[in-house]
Amino acid sequence: MAVDYAVIAVYLAGMLAMGWWGMRRAKSKSDFLVAGRRLGPVMYSGTIAAIVLGGASTIGGVGLGYQYGLSGAWMVLTIGLGLLALSVFFSARIARLKVYTVSEMLDLRYGGRAGVISGVVMWAYTLMLAVTSTIAYATIFDVMFDLNRTLSIILGGSIVVAYSTLGGMWSITLTDMVQFVVKTVGILLLLLPIAVIKAGGFSEMKAQLPTEYFDPLGIGGETIFTYVLIYTFGMLIGQDIWQRVFTARSDTTARWGGMAAGTYCLVYAVAGAVIGTAAKVLYPKLAADDAFATIVKEELPMGVRGLVLAAALAAVMSTSSGALIACATVANNDIWSRLRGAVGRPAPGPDGSAQGDDEIDEVKGNRLFILVMGVGVIAIAIALNDVVQALTVAYNLLVGGLLVPILGGLLWKRGTASGALAAVAVGGTAVIGLMWHYGILANEPVMYGLLASLAVYVTVSLATPPTDPETLAAWRERVAGRAPEPGAAPEPGAAVVPGPAAVPGPAEGQRSAVGHTGSTSG
Repeated sequence: MAVDYAVIAVYLAGMLAMGWWGMRRAKSKSDFLVAGRRLGPVMYSGTIAAIVLGGASTIGGVGLGYQYGLSGAWMVLTIGLGLLALSVFFSARIARLKVYTVSEMLDLRYGGRAGVISGVVMWAYTLMLAVTSTIAYATIFDVMFDLNRTLSIILGGSIVVAYSTLGGMWSITLTDMVQFVVKTVGILLLLLPIAVIKAGGFSEMKAQLPTEYFDPLGIGGETIFTYVLIYTFGMLIGQDIWQRVFTARSDTTARWGGMAAGTYCLVYAVAGAVIGTAAKVLYPKLAADDAFATIVKEELPMGVRGLVLAAALAAVMSTSSGALIACATVANNDIWSRLRGAVGRPAPGPDGSAQGDDEIDEVKGNRLFILVMGVGVIAIAIALNDVVQALTVAYNLLVGGLLVPILGGLLWKRGTASGALAAVAVGGTAVIGLMWHYGILANEPVMYGLLASLAVYVTVSLATPPTDPETLAAWRERVAGRAPEPGAAPEPGAAVVPGPAAVPGPAEGQRSAVGHTGSTSG
């Protein structure tokens, strides 16, 4: 195991070195939170593929393959399909918005009234995503070093918090590119062929296992539908995903780079299911969650084993770091800044960042929030036992509460702020109540919660006055990429809403909108 330990040690040291190097590039808020919006197609594709393919997609994907065969690929397939849908239909307009958070997009679209309540829902989702990713370190470090659960979480979580705090999105982007390469080599090029060969090839696998293991729909239509609701739709609206879209240097990069990443996810999904199926042949009496660790530990040669474990660690770290910076960004920009009354901010620079001393303070503030959120994530991960339930609650709240107002804002001009707020409140409440009634892992909460959110959004939007024409005009200009430079001074009489650029509108109307947001949050 000495060689394996050396491989892992080099990998972890490299992650910290990337964090230190990224710190030198993070000179502004834009650099720190969205890598200066300068990523080209290769780096963009690699980093967005890295964040969506985490421990659940790697260790969990193999476990589903072990339990259901090839149809176990459906969970990760729906993630890939969601990323493809986001890239084809929405990523270009999202990239052109030049904002930092999903809630800022809602403020721009609806006139500054949805920020805090949507921010709280998004913060809860990103927090639980970071926590569940951090818990996955326990499995990997147990296999590698035979460490207990608490030490494993502290070790893995501390490394992620360190490089994320140092350089923000630049550090995370650089580490994600390394993680993407390590995952590709470790999982697709090494573990996949070795597992199939050790199992005797596909013919032997078919001979040893029941036919349903090779049925593409063997996992069940209802389960596949639930995966689509949770993961495909979740990919369309999650802050962790949108924050990566914001890093693209152009809408073309966001579209084509995202499509390449989505296609990669589809390949990764099938690979995980095949590895799990091979593990079932080799070790027919395992618990599904142990399939990945067992086949790596027992079947791979020294050195290769270390690289594949590094690949699993890379998968967990990429999702964990992406969720952590998303959680901190939402906490700082959408919740704390609004609650302390920081609505009017200094005019941002041409890249969407603050200027001068305020620019430095913005970076320091966001760095502090990552550190605080990171410590909190590690503490919750140590205390929490049921990972699946925590992640299910997070995704149910995200999809049930925010999917309709976000997609409605992008697709339906008649949607109003009142409709959006009602949809968030009713959808989120319905999901919580239905989880209490049916159980957290039931399919009904997200389905019925989503229907309730849609019905309320349409009804209330049609029953209330349309969104102010000036707000809609400014929104259309921003979506089309024709808005003035973010650093441009606002027109006389225009008010500033939260976000990197002002949305022109009557000062009185904007003040009342801000007041409404404050009262809602209180």
